[in-house]
Amino acid sequence: MTVDLTLEDPRWQDLEALADRAIAVTLAHQRLDSEICEISVLGCDDARIAELNSEFRAKPQPTNVLSWPAEDLSADTPGGQPHAPEPDFTGEIALGDIAISYDTCAREAEATGKTMSDHTAHLLIHGLLHLLGYDHIRDPDATLMEGLEIEILGKLGIDNPYTE
Repeated sequence: MTVDLTLEDPRWQDLEALADRAIAVTLAHQRLDSEICEISVLGCDDARIAELNSEFRAKPQPTNVLSWPAEDLSADTPGGQPHAPEPDFTGEIALGDIAISYDTCAREAEATGKTMSDHTAHLLIHGLLHLLGYDHIRDPDATLMEGLEIEILGKLGIDNPYTE
């Protein structure tokens, strides 16, 4: 697995280990060969993610995580399985890019009583599922995506983030 990690915020000291683990478990859960998958992860702060959110989503405020899929793999029907990514002519699967903000992640973790590492793992899994064609705009899609997040987090020993 190739994770191209860029740390723009030095507070993300453990992001590489968290990303490697969360991404590997997610890819295995989705039955994807991690040896041929490529993902880019940017660890940044609220100012940078607000710029990205403004540029790409016309929402000029910070958010926790953003994803840019290399390919649109979304399902054809609400609640349906997304299309599986296919290797390119080199035999590799470029999945896309994820950006995660330290500031928002830390605020959310504190507000919900979660550890920073558990919340970061959840957001990385969430971002990777977006790269794999999952979404949460329509209710059936949200149910499917949240169920996957819960299963994958469970494999990491992390409790269901959607319960109080």
